[in-house]
Amino acid sequence: MIIWPGENRIQWIPSVPKFTEERKNLMEDIHEIFTRFKEDFPQVHAKHEALGKEIHEKSGPLPEKSRWLIKIAISGTSGQERALETHIQKARTAGATEEEIKHVLLLLITTVGFPVFMRAYSVLKNTG
Repeated sequence: MIIWPGENRIQWIPSVPKFTEERKNLMEDIHEIFTRFKEDFPQVHAKHEALGKEIHEKSGPLPEKSRWLIKIAISGTSGQERALETHIQKARTAGATEEEIKHVLLLLITTVGFPVFMRAYSVLKNTG
């Protein structure tokens, strides 16, 4: 549960499932809904995948590890837990240390608040 500071708003945050070795080995399809999306919309998926590859790999000078750390910050800030889970695993694969990933998440506290950090941190702790 998140209680938003200065507001009369409470938001329930469901628990994040543990990231299993089986899911880790299937990084491209770690979320069942993504697999269904690819099956239902193969042409849209192909174009989306190509755009993502173009932007991520060819549109600028940032090294791969930095790009994934930035994506952790973006997905953590926006509450995109599935994306955050994926970005954490991709960052690890690109050589990011747990300390670097934790530092990125800690930066969320003073920018978007402690509750957002805690939500993102819970994803990290469940991706083992």
